[in-house]
Amino acid sequence: MRLINRTKNTVLSNDVILADTFLKRVKGLLGKNTFSSGQALILEPCISVHTLFMRFPIDVIFADKAFRVIDIIHKLSPNKFSPVYWNSSKVIELPSGTISLTCTQKGDNLSFSS
Repeated sequence: MRLINRTKNTVLSNDVILADTFLKRVKGLLGKNTFSSGQALILEPCISVHTLFMRFPIDVIFADKAFRVIDIIHKLSPNKFSPVYWNSSKVIELPSGTISLTCTQKGDNLSFSS
């Protein structure tokens, strides 16, 4: 499954992993040594994230139910917490630098494609 920025007509990920259960959300990226370009982890439902015990920084996108970007965090370092976004429905975790490469910003509309 692909994650597309419809506003910018760019591909954020060609390899989307969906974490839509409690256990999948708790595990997230913990234990991974790398997060390869082209991958994405979507946590749903989700209003905040942390990078405790992670080994690499990540880009983070907070999106509402309509898959519109609410806010973005570039290069969230290991052992940090994001703010809480009460109107967030899902969080997209991406390899560091992906947001800049795709010019993704607040207000953009995202979607899935096969």
